[in-house]
Amino acid sequence: MNKDQAAGGWKEIKGKIKQQWGKLTDDDLTVLEGSADELSGRIQKRYGIAKEEAEKQVKTFRDTNSDLITRW
Repeated sequence: MNKDQAAGGWKEIKGKIKQQWGKLTDDDLTVLEGSADELSGRIQKRYGIAKEEAEKQVKTFRDTNSDLITRW
């Protein structure tokens, strides 16, 4: 995968994340660009939910969007 494909894949994922969790800011997403693991922490902070719930939501998101996630 080249750099352009990776950037395009990230833009697609970013759009899906914004649809799912609209309270996440562009700054949050910029931080996440390099680390998918930080997503649940950002969701937990923005939505004031338990860590377990945030992780559950992220797992569901990953399962639903597995075709995109493999490119992240």
